[in-house]
Amino acid sequence: MTSIENIDYQKMYRDSLTSLLTSQDPITAIKSNLDIMLSIIPELAPMIGFEHMHPHHHLDVWEHTLLALSLAPADEFDTRLALLLHDIGKPHSWTFDGEVRHFNHHAIVSESISRTILERLGFPQEYIDEQCLIIKKHDDAITDKDIDENPELSKKLFKVQICDCLAHNPEKNEKRLQYIEQITEIFNSKAEQPTEY
Repeated sequence: MTSIENIDYQKMYRDSLTSLLTSQDPITAIKSNLDIMLSIIPELAPMIGFEHMHPHHHLDVWEHTLLALSLAPADEFDTRLALLLHDIGKPHSWTFDGEVRHFNHHAIVSESISRTILERLGFPQEYIDEQCLIIKKHDDAITDKDIDENPELSKKLFKVQICDCLAHNPEKNEKRLQYIEQITEIFNSKAEQPTEY
């Protein structure tokens, strides 16, 4: 049974997390209150200064994460939270081929770590399941079938993918940008009114 005291702490941490992630300038807010962020989610610490050592990234894992979440609208807490956690498994799931690092299974590790975090913070189970699914699938291509079977989840996933894409190395981003354009066209072909993502 969860104690009332624990519930109070969970709410306090969730409120602090919400305040940081919904700032108009989340990068500055998080960096200026990094001690608070790490007290809420200490699992973020290994990301700080962890280099991708990969040509598709021009930033380390932490700076990539901050840039990605800053690209989501301030009123989209769920999107920013998914982006905060989407690469949290990278420092624990890399291989090195002598030239670059590869993170082939990082999304699965990120999902596992994120589930532990969100459960500890007392988020509702349905919310945890959806956020973790988005984190697990953030590198998976969305298909026509995905959109037809679950349009709302596909939209949420796509918002995360757009921000993640735009936080990659702009000199190596052509394929990701083409993917964003293609999926936007698919969404718009199924919508009565075209939408900008």
